[in-house]
Amino acid sequence: MAEAKTGRNTSALMKPLTPQGPLAVIVGSDPLPRGQVVSKVWDYIRANKLQKPTDKRMIVADAKLKAVFGKDECSMFEMNKFIAQYLK
Repeated sequence: MAEAKTGRNTSALMKPLTPQGPLAVIVGSDPLPRGQVVSKVWDYIRANKLQKPTDKRMIVADAKLKAVFGKDECSMFEMNKFIAQYLK
C-alpha cells in the first residue's frame, strides 16, 4: 500500500534538536523533536500561569521566558520564532 503524500517532510519535524541557552533552562538540554520542545514550553507557561487572563493568546514572560523571548510579552503565534533561535 502506497503512503499518501502530505507535502511535508515529517522526518524533519521529528528530528531531535538540542535546546541551547535560556531555552534549555526551561525544557532541559536533551535532544527533542521541535513539537515536544514547544509542548514543554506550553507546560511551563500553564504551570506558572503565564497567560494573560484577558487574552489567553498572550504570554506574560517571567524571568526565564524573558531570556528566550527578549521581551515582557509575546503572542503564542510569535513564540515559535523565538524558540527556534535556541534549537540546534
